[in-house]
Amino acid sequence: MTEPCVEIEGVTKRFGEDLVLKEVNLVMESGKVYGIVGNNGSGKTVLMKCICGFLPPSSGRIRVFGKRIGVDRDFPESLGVIIETPGFLTNQTGIRNLKILADLNRKIGETEIRQVLKRVGLNPDMKKPVGKYSLGMRQRLGIAQAIMEDPKLLILDEPFNGLDKNGVAEIRSLLLELKKEGKTILLASHNEDDIRILCDRVYEMDGGILRERTMEKDEK
Repeated sequence: MTEPCVEIEGVTKRFGEDLVLKEVNLVMESGKVYGIVGNNGSGKTVLMKCICGFLPPSSGRIRVFGKRIGVDRDFPESLGVIIETPGFLTNQTGIRNLKILADLNRKIGETEIRQVLKRVGLNPDMKKPVGKYSLGMRQRLGIAQAIMEDPKLLILDEPFNGLDKNGVAEIRSLLLELKKEGKTILLASHNEDDIRILCDRVYEMDGGILRERTMEKDEK
């Protein structure tokens, strides 16, 4: 087993009387793709938000790169995220949106931003404001934002939303490239082909309970 990237131990999450996560345990190794499947409301997104530090667990522990979230760090280091619809300034271009976000951490410049836009299939010189983007273009921009600072861990909740058939194929190929680069990826998808093609291990969330699922998958 390679070095753990994410360690989840006995995590529960309550919202009032509603128990959304029930004693969830999961260890994610570096450089692998993990899939979570389950119906809407099963707890997938809540678990992802807990890993990211957006929601505190009611009990249990989450460690990312050896640091306990909420204790050692408020949010994981080296993390790229898509959870729900990415929010952007609708009156600005795609590249301008990414420049504004990149200026917060000052890790990358325009050269890297232009490269990542091309990598997700967007033209960095496009003058169209994000408000006039199609849903698929916005999703590509969200993926660009998630990967632009070269994070080691990606948390992707339904990353193929709004993409047409060609777009799905392109982003699947991109995720497999990122895996080869050593990234760890946790993704949720309702599409069984996404899970079969991309994932090394698959888990099913049902009523807040996480269980590993065995399934045939393509060779990576």
